[in-house]
Amino acid sequence: MPYSYIDVKGSAAQKELARALEALSTEFKLPADFDPPVLAEVDAVIAHHQLPSPDLTALPFVTIDPPTSQDLDQAMFLEREGTGYVVHYAIADVPSFVRAGGALDAETRRRGQTIYTPGNRVPLHPESLSEGAASLFANDPRSAFVWEIHLDADGAQRSAFVRRATVQSVAKLGYEQAQQMYDDGNAPSAFAETLSLLAEIGSKRIVLERARGGASLKVPQQEVGFLNGHYVLEFRPELPIEDWNAQISLLTGMAAAQVMIDGRVGILRTMPAPDADAVEAYRLRTVALGKPWMPGVEYGEYLRSLDTANPKQLALMHAATTLFRGAGYTPFHGTVPDGVIQAAVAAPYAHATAPLRRLVDRFVLTICSALCAGTDVPAWAVSALAELPEIMAASNQLASRVEAAAIDTVEAALLHHHVGSEFDAVVLAGPKQNAHNSKSAAARSTIQIAEPAVSGYCEGDLEPGTIVRVKLLAADIATRTVKFVPVAALVEEIAR
Repeated sequence: MPYSYIDVKGSAAQKELARALEALSTEFKLPADFDPPVLAEVDAVIAHHQLPSPDLTALPFVTIDPPTSQDLDQAMFLEREGTGYVVHYAIADVPSFVRAGGALDAETRRRGQTIYTPGNRVPLHPESLSEGAASLFANDPRSAFVWEIHLDADGAQRSAFVRRATVQSVAKLGYEQAQQMYDDGNAPSAFAETLSLLAEIGSKRIVLERARGGASLKVPQQEVGFLNGHYVLEFRPELPIEDWNAQISLLTGMAAAQVMIDGRVGILRTMPAPDADAVEAYRLRTVALGKPWMPGVEYGEYLRSLDTANPKQLALMHAATTLFRGAGYTPFHGTVPDGVIQAAVAAPYAHATAPLRRLVDRFVLTICSALCAGTDVPAWAVSALAELPEIMAASNQLASRVEAAAIDTVEAALLHHHVGSEFDAVVLAGPKQNAHNSKSAAARSTIQIAEPAVSGYCEGDLEPGTIVRVKLLAADIATRTVKFVPVAALVEEIAR
């Protein structure tokens, strides 16, 4: 979610937003609690679960996540190897808790992924599993898929394999906490080297990402609070450690993809390169907003140059989603397909690092570990390959619809006390780019204002990339309606 909601109880307006967000679950028919057969099966599996060999609990793994997270999918331990490095990346061993063909298997296929709204979530797995037995908590031995990835001095991968093992994290760190420890140089000795090497490896992986033409959308986190009777929006820029951490996850996803390609069985996360029309339209928008994307500069490099504290450049970062379309899942068995590239990563890539929150990762981890061990890939994993793209597409669409509704609700709250005010706005998209405009509907464009930095619909056929003066006519939390009109249109109406 681009917004997190600070729930400070009190006023009627706050309660109205809370009710509107809670209503999303009913409106979108999100799954409720898990049925008793699912919970009974999970309890039985947890009660009889055995930790695997080898025992790697002597390695000081550490988790780095948002501070409130309890579903901890990943833990890392980094070390030097000559002039290069070894990345030990432990991923929660969800497959060992899910009986193929069982009640939980069926329920997770129905859900597809954890769905988030500000202040709430609908989990893929019961909390006894996702925030309990399978989560990589500190000081608790846990079953995990442990990737061992060897890198050269430049951070490029030399080899990779994965196996099940028992691990034990020595610390649960939040992003700000880990960043502060790194900056101050006062991390405990157990994981001080891992934090130091995370910066070193992460920085080198960013250089490699730039060299291969990869791109990352660095949209700042936004927190909604309540101050002096009004909703307010606060930005939390991404910390360097979050970027370094993401590079380790990307590295693992790329390693998983290559293991499956070499083994000729698996499922990749693929995305075509941006088409020429989308690139040209985005280039024109960058010129209009005063930050031209110059020829010869890879789009990933351009996106990294944007200052998201600048409203116009933040709008360009959001608009870059037009270049990241067509992502899907490509399964294969026996023959590797031609289109194996994920264009934003600029390499073959697979989802493999978030099995507690995303269904497909469970199958990728199972397939990769079997291929690395030289054993047969389980039949239940192979047989699921054909249906996984449809399951994930449906859950992604639902998650996107819920997220869009949540954003509209929060932005209506942020603008609620600004009704009647005028703003300078950047036009993000005209009617032709807005899928919501039907043949019978009045033309509407998408705009973004600077303060608060939110977007909304504005009546009229406006030119993308231009600056217009608009007036806010409505901001209704319950209906998540935000309505702007160009000031020029109001002047013309009065004149008539």
